[in-house]
Amino acid sequence: MEVRLADCAGFCFGVKRAVDTVYEQLKNGKTIYTYGPIVHNEEVVRELSEKGVRVLENKEDLKQLKAGENIPTVIIRAHGVAKEIYDIMEANGLECIDATCPFVKKIHRIVELKSNEGYHVIVVGDPKHPEVEGIVGWCPGPVTVLETPDQAENFVKTEGEKLCIVSQTTYNYNKFQYIVEIFEKKGYNDSVVNTICNATEERQRSAKTIAADADVMIVIGGKHSSNSRKLYEICQRECEHTYFIQTLDDLHLDLPKAVRLVGITAGASTPNKLIEEVQNYVRINF
Repeated sequence: MEVRLADCAGFCFGVKRAVDTVYEQLKNGKTIYTYGPIVHNEEVVRELSEKGVRVLENKEDLKQLKAGENIPTVIIRAHGVAKEIYDIMEANGLECIDATCPFVKKIHRIVELKSNEGYHVIVVGDPKHPEVEGIVGWCPGPVTVLETPDQAENFVKTEGEKLCIVSQTTYNYNKFQYIVEIFEKKGYNDSVVNTICNATEERQRSAKTIAADADVMIVIGGKHSSNSRKLYEICQRECEHTYFIQTLDDLHLDLPKAVRLVGITAGASTPNKLIEEVQNYVRINF
């Protein structure tokens, strides 16, 4: 039996940068807070919590922090935040260390510029995802979040209104293109910017390729991770026996007979050590 790991699996550039930022600040002996979980992986957040890193869940938690004798350090998570959060930190005299993924920061700049130019910004993505909430928070003008093709079909713009369409970085590439086509058929193609991260596209493509050939597919990722869930959806369409796990403890394989290939992929917030644990377990036990 062959065990094959996807070419693109585990920490992406933005996630690694954010996690490394937290560990670097811990060396300075500071009291460290992150605004929201630094990444969407409970194992990573748990390890940081054991080292004293505290998570601020919302802006009300943030407002409670005040600069005193020791200035609290707040690290912005990889998903980014709305402009309002920066304003609160500045007003409260907090030290802000920005670990927002550069690809997400690029979207913030685009939507802020276009919104100020009078465009109605369309964000294609999950309205409840922190990245999307952050993007929306950089639009001073009208903004709409669309998650499905049906919502795109039902959207009607105001006469004379200009649209700017962007995407959550981890959104499914093919689905985004389909939604863009819907807007083009309506004549709503004033400004379209594909802001899906290259690493996301490559990760999805790599996972799909392996899943199409695999008898069993294992997707490792946090249960709240958008990109991990999308990998699971993609793999499940290609491979009937697809498992979505957070850690090795979640893996309860019911393997079909004559398994030839087990494929493994992992979301962008999954540490390498978890991937290695799963790989080694499957190789040794099956």
